[in-house]
Amino acid sequence: MRLQKGVGVELKTAYEYLIGVDGGGTKTYIRVERPDGSHVADGSSGPSALMHGTSKAWCAIVTALDNAFQSAGISRPPYQAIAAGCGLSGINNPQWAAQFSAQNPGFGALATGTDAFTTLLGAHLGQAGVVVAIGTGSVGEVLLADGSRREVGGWGFQTGDEASGGWIGLRAANHVERALDGRVIPGSLARAIVRFCGGDDDAGTDFSSSQNRERVIAWVNSANQSIFAQLAPLVVAHAAQDEAALTILHKAGQEIAQIANALDPSQQLPIALCGGLAAPLQAYLPEPLKSRAITPRADAASGALLLLRQQLATESVGETI
Repeated sequence: MRLQKGVGVELKTAYEYLIGVDGGGTKTYIRVERPDGSHVADGSSGPSALMHGTSKAWCAIVTALDNAFQSAGISRPPYQAIAAGCGLSGINNPQWAAQFSAQNPGFGALATGTDAFTTLLGAHLGQAGVVVAIGTGSVGEVLLADGSRREVGGWGFQTGDEASGGWIGLRAANHVERALDGRVIPGSLARAIVRFCGGDDDAGTDFSSSQNRERVIAWVNSANQSIFAQLAPLVVAHAAQDEAALTILHKAGQEIAQIANALDPSQQLPIALCGGLAAPLQAYLPEPLKSRAITPRADAASGALLLLRQQLATESVGETI
């Protein structure tokens, strides 16, 4: 797919507003623009990844949109006057994609793509390049000069999403279980996780007490990908003094490098690391990836707007033929 329209390029359209949606497993972020490319407002809300349900995704998107207009002091027009571009985790599942489109609450136009693709579009402003997106989940994608693209990873939490918040959190949970068993010596990370799960780690308290075990078991058994990802900041925070945390993050860096190398074996294209964990994991990337990685030129919501503008431009051309 070739994208000629840039962020902020004026587009002739009947819609009053264009919105770009970055929908992930932790939060939803929306950028609102006018057709001439001028920025109106930003809004955010809870997760809109389709794994949580397509109805919940739309609720999160609408909430973020209302928050954006409220912050700008503007009354939101009817949905029909708004065109939406959505980059969503899980949209590559055909059933979820069909359900999501069918539940459109009335937006005048709807363009959808994976959050990986909109992240890629934003990071390089529609030009050839590579992204590895590291958030609650993880995925890599490359856009080549001929317009073709390819995805690596993105298989989901159960079997993939290497280096993601969920992946890091799952390994951190396994570490604290091993520490509670006495299989490894508990360090600062294990103790922090016990406290996070509601256990007692006061001085003089038995770390492996039945109460601590019960609290961790209850937390783990109720956790999903997004909840496991809540442990990732603890791993990052304790990496300087805890060997287990450091090991997890170095492994995450290696996984990111493998994704990047699979996308661009020649290592010639610009590569950007995106997502909430991109900055914290930068220090744990192996060379030469650490030196090659660049700052994204724009975010995934801007990429979703690029996707939308291209669709609207194509439809406009078709109407004039």
